[in-house]
Amino acid sequence: MTWLIIFLLVVVIGYYISRMAKDQEEGARHDTGLAILEFGRAFPNEAIRSLHETADGSAIFVRLHDNKAGIMRNHRAHYACHLIEPGRVRVQPLPNGRSFSAEFLDSPTQNGNFVFSSEQEAAEVLLWLLGNYVPAHETDAHSKAHPHPESGHSSV
Repeated sequence: MTWLIIFLLVVVIGYYISRMAKDQEEGARHDTGLAILEFGRAFPNEAIRSLHETADGSAIFVRLHDNKAGIMRNHRAHYACHLIEPGRVRVQPLPNGRSFSAEFLDSPTQNGNFVFSSEQEAAEVLLWLLGNYVPAHETDAHSKAHPHPESGHSSV
């Protein structure tokens, strides 16, 4: 009988410890302050204008002072920060209106589907990313106007 009580006590204590660890982990996942600090360390010369977090807290999109954009992906204890270069992201809206798929050409580890809590939030982030978009005809015109000096060929 004593062994049964000890066993049940160990099971109950183990349950509460795992529950506390899970609550603590979920709290860290939504720590926007930590994300801002880590973005500031990664890009000290960039001023954050506004933020939008995905519904599950797995990513935070950043709009910067000069209308550039960035993304911070949550990796439990830290955020991976990426500054999105103009013309280096492809986005595709998904059917539900609150989400889109993004492909980051310079950082494929950031690719994914991103779901927001509202259609307005998703639309605003899409506008940031599209504002950060450089159409192919503009990059071609820029390449022809500014050829690479070493080779004499235009850049693509």
